Amino acid sequence: MDLRRIMETVNMIDNENLDLRTTTMGISLLDCIDSDSDRACQKIYDKITTKAENLVKVARELETEYGIPIANKRITVTPISLIAAASGDSDYVKYAVTLDKAAKAVGVDLIGGFSALVHKGYQNGDRVLIKSIPQALKETERVCSSVNVGSTRSGINMDAVKEMGKIVIENEKINPLNNGNLVIFCNAVEDNPFMAGGFHGVGESDVALNVGVSGPGVVKTALEKVKGESMDVVAETIKQTAFKVTRMGQLVGQEASKRLGVDFGIVDLSLAPTPAQGDSVANILEEIGLESVGTHGTTAALAMLNDAVKKGGIMACSHVGGLSGAFIPESEDAGMIAAAEKGILTVDKLEAMTAVCSVGLDMIAVPGDTPAETISAMIADEAAIGMINNKTTAVRVIPVPGKDVGDSIEFGGLFGYAPIMPVHKESSAAMINRGGRIPAPVHSFKN
Repeated sequence: MDLRRIMETVNMIDNENLDLRTTTMGISLLDCIDSDSDRACQKIYDKITTKAENLVKVARELETEYGIPIANKRITVTPISLIAAASGDSDYVKYAVTLDKAAKAVGVDLIGGFSALVHKGYQNGDRVLIKSIPQALKETERVCSSVNVGSTRSGINMDAVKEMGKIVIENEKINPLNNGNLVIFCNAVEDNPFMAGGFHGVGESDVALNVGVSGPGVVKTALEKVKGESMDVVAETIKQTAFKVTRMGQLVGQEASKRLGVDFGIVDLSLAPTPAQGDSVANILEEIGLESVGTHGTTAALAMLNDAVKKGGIMACSHVGGLSGAFIPESEDAGMIAAAEKGILTVDKLEAMTAVCSVGLDMIAVPGDTPAETISAMIADEAAIGMINNKTTAVRVIPVPGKDVGDSIEFGGLFGYAPIMPVHKESSAAMINRGGRIPAPVHSFKN
């Protein structure tokens, strides 16, 4: 045993905010399909509470044995639009309530999969589920919802983009915080352990255990030791640090899956920040040499960080998946919050950064009078970045009633708080109201 390396890891946990962000159990509900929705919901509840019965218990055992904090315990399920379509119900709120009830029974923090995949078009179950989202999120506490509106292979479903803008506004009227549990994707992945966008894809095994690592504070501390060195040295330092963090994730993931008797899925390498000081992706970028995140050079620094994290993590882990890279949520990162409050970090700059980061416009708070068409246009822009670059992008935007630029909203917990960011006042309505589909890019045709 190398005592120096053991103490190095202990220091990461004690002083640098190293943790596992989540252990997420993915559960297939395909065998719960039933034309009677009451029977289907009972099957869903029974399967989740059986398969995930010991998820939290095992996670806590591993926290104690290895001394590694696990911030969240979560579940993902097969997109409910696929499961509920056989029922013929006019809304799927009862499915969401069932998921919430099962999540509470097994003690997990969140459950994802109240989802629909409409990147090329709607099926009836998709239409019903999307219309059910506002009421479903109103009646539940732990349910997360996502809708995939585009992909590199199929283009962008602009009818869905338009509808999701309206759904966001409907959520705002009920409770703006509900939009924190809704993500609109392009190129959604099937094994994402992070919320609110997680769901268990149909290509996954019946039950799998996925892990999401964290560690922005660890990376920043490592970079403090190479001040003034070249960018080559910076990239190499990030790679080596990501290797150590990911090794920990694989160790816990494999042991958890073994004890639970389920398949080990993937480790998601994403650097996921929290509002805590010293746990910020923005601070990493500033340590690289930016006076403030959001200034010129931010996108280049983020591109290098994202790539170096992936290179280091891939060498450390047998199965890498999910999103993997660096999250840049406005509200969950103390450095991002500070830059947004100063007006240095804008929505436009965040959008540029999403071309090279892990996901997209995440936890963005905007004025409460923002039109639905403007929200839809933000979704369309992010989907276009994902479609053209063959990467996952997403929007989690939160209009706040009665709030304007200069105000803020408190979310609490891992969500932190967010300053209200300005959006362009000029209308995008004529474009959004065209509907139809934006065709797939030419490089999508590879068969």
